[in-house]
Amino acid sequence: MDEADWLKRLKAKDEDAFNQLVQKFGTTVLNTCFKFLLNKKDAEDISQEVFIEIYQSVKSFQGDSSLSTWIYRITVTKCLDELKKQKRKKRIGSFGKIIHLDLVANWIAGGAKADKELDEKEKMKEVREALNALPDSQRVAYTLSKIDGYSNPEIAEILDTTVEAVESLIYRAKRKVSDELKNILQKND
Repeated sequence: MDEADWLKRLKAKDEDAFNQLVQKFGTTVLNTCFKFLLNKKDAEDISQEVFIEIYQSVKSFQGDSSLSTWIYRITVTKCLDELKKQKRKKRIGSFGKIIHLDLVANWIAGGAKADKELDEKEKMKEVREALNALPDSQRVAYTLSKIDGYSNPEIAEILDTTVEAVESLIYRAKRKVSDELKNILQKND
């Protein structure tokens, strides 16, 4: 079934079409929520909210972007709303991949040995402080680019901004985070 037919069925509240949508995008939405929220339960809750929003607002979807882009935009918006609600402005998930530092990715993935737990907690505190300096817009643009693999035009569409603005956000995020995290890693080696 092509996207146009699928969309017609979704707009008609076809349960099978919606189940197919959840099956196709469920894992992606959940993973995206987890990257932002760093909590499995929160990610599951927001994922459900995303699909409720999709179900309720699919009739207003104009098709200006692809269905997947529209779903991703809803997901990002819901995650950012949740972060604001929880008064958490920054996240640390998957940032090891962002700056390509295996050691930092290992901390996040829980790869640290139990006997080093206290030392790792201190390192994580320092890393969180480094990331807290990054504005949400920069963090989101950089995450979409480096973790999720979206192109700058796709990110511009998701964030409803220009490609030039996205390039600027990514460049500034990379510069700020990389320098600070390199200092932390050097200090702790």
